Amino acid sequence: MTISKGSDWGDVVARPADLRVAASDHDLATMLADGSGQPTAVSAGDVHRTVGGRPLDDRDELLSLPIDLMRVSLDDAEPVAAVAHVLARSPWRAGGWWRGEVLAVMNAEFVGDLDVAPRGHPNDGRAESFHVGAQMGLRQRWEVRRRLPSARHLPHPEIAVRPIRSMTWDFDRQRAVVVDGRGVGCARRLTVHVDADAAVLYA
Repeated sequence: MTISKGSDWGDVVARPADLRVAASDHDLATMLADGSGQPTAVSAGDVHRTVGGRPLDDRDELLSLPIDLMRVSLDDAEPVAAVAHVLARSPWRAGGWWRGEVLAVMNAEFVGDLDVAPRGHPNDGRAESFHVGAQMGLRQRWEVRRRLPSARHLPHPEIAVRPIRSMTWDFDRQRAVVVDGRGVGCARRLTVHVDADAAVLYA
């Protein structure tokens, strides 16, 4: 069951003997989606920071946290699993983050040093989407980037923010797509579907 406002998240449990540890968001998504059900933790990355960033060390007890996963499809390709975020931007040769449409779909709160989704939660059954319109100028984009490390978001008519459970975006031209920190190709159409309570993370 996804978390409700004001309720506790997860349970304290004995550390599983067969616990495996992912070293990145990408590895975590791959492990959680492999269907094995093997207990899984993560030692680094944006999900790790979102859930508190505590080192695993040799603790005898861990938190067992239900977590949502995302299914991400580029054009008509088979979906890939994501656990932290999906980012779409212009290819670097066309300006990268600084020109054209930009999209961030967040299950984690952070992208590196950027606090993109401070109100999001990785087990609320939805993802937070942030769409920057192509008309936003370079100066405004720089101001948004400057504020994000401290979660001070800049209201702007070219920024659309909405929670999503399943959504498809059609872009005006090819966008480079980055899933959990790894480039997965370019697409004109991007679909993200949130699978609520899809896995359990130990932290």
